Amino acid sequence: MLLIFIFALNLFLQQKEMNYVFISLSILLPLFLIGVLLYVIFSRTKIRKEEVELVGKKHGDIFRIWNYDGNMAYEDIIKATKNFDVRYCIGGGSYGTVYRARLSSGKVVAVKKLHDMESENPTYVKSFRNEAQMLSNIRHRNIVKLYGFCLHRRGMFLVYAYMKRGSLFGALRNRNAATQLDWIKRMNLIKGIANALSYLHHDCRPPMIHRDVSSKNILLNSELEASLSDFGTARLLELDSSNQTTVAGTYGYIAPELAYTMVVTEKVDVYSFGIVVLETLFGKHPGEFLSSLSPESAKQTKLKDLLDARLVPPVNRLVARDVVLAVTLAMACLDPNPKSRPTMQQAVLQFIFPTRNSTIPLHAITVDQLMPPRFSAQYVARTLPVQIMGEGEGRKVARLQSFQAV
Repeated sequence: MLLIFIFALNLFLQQKEMNYVFISLSILLPLFLIGVLLYVIFSRTKIRKEEVELVGKKHGDIFRIWNYDGNMAYEDIIKATKNFDVRYCIGGGSYGTVYRARLSSGKVVAVKKLHDMESENPTYVKSFRNEAQMLSNIRHRNIVKLYGFCLHRRGMFLVYAYMKRGSLFGALRNRNAATQLDWIKRMNLIKGIANALSYLHHDCRPPMIHRDVSSKNILLNSELEASLSDFGTARLLELDSSNQTTVAGTYGYIAPELAYTMVVTEKVDVYSFGIVVLETLFGKHPGEFLSSLSPESAKQTKLKDLLDARLVPPVNRLVARDVVLAVTLAMACLDPNPKSRPTMQQAVLQFIFPTRNSTIPLHAITVDQLMPPRFSAQYVARTLPVQIMGEGEGRKVARLQSFQAV
């Protein structure tokens, strides 16, 4: 009887162990299959990524192109532009030609291509590679989005988000486009560029200097929102370096100190930003205004007479306040002494927390009331004409005339 009991107990335990095994397998087997599936997916992704890298490294060049769904190839760009046919050309920058390309997915992009003759110039090639490197490492809503690039013997090009309304420079010189840029849109544009420069100077590590802030390098999307573009001359601000460099930038926007020093700081961007602010609000480059500025003219010149006459002067109190604040800030950015200019971070905070709230109506405000106390109109007038005249061409300069101060 005892033997029968022991046999029955042993049989029961074996059955229970089998149940445990069955339950364990029913849990572990699906987990195992899921693990295998994930391994296959990640392996294929890794292989695909390595294949893309190999395409670039095969000839010692770089080839990395992507978009939202990760599917874009060199051949897609060639096909979309009909091998960069002139019919698809929409403009050009300081180097390279820009094309509009509609991909097979329906997405429209802008493609900046370095042409054969330019690709033989080491300066252009260096700028092109520099732009690809800089834009690959930054993300900001007011900086033009880089989707990809190809640095290859077959063709060197950058693929950007397409900005439908072109440059700020072009918009301000077209009556229809300029009237669409009302005061609110212009102020939003100014604030957007201030945010972009503050991001480059204070949020990037190491800090980045654009060195070519101008209305031609500010692009507008279909909503007339601004993005900073053309990073070909941008450079990192190394804290343990002298940061000496050659003069770069667009004629009419270059900080005056670069005439006597090759040491570049973020304050060169601050100066250029000041020029762009005045240009945006005046509707034209402020070169003529600044070159004729004197203590007497500053007291006699009314702000309302300087604002873009194609728009009705701002009547909303808050909008008028922002316009006055922007001009005041711009004049501070144009201080001939780089150390006295505000930082872009301070400029952004000025728009968020305005410290100046003038009770003087807009039509009665004169230029001298917008200038910092220590700012000398005569001083700035004597330092600016050497490189502001002839702003229409927007030319690059290799050198500046001698800097003249009081």
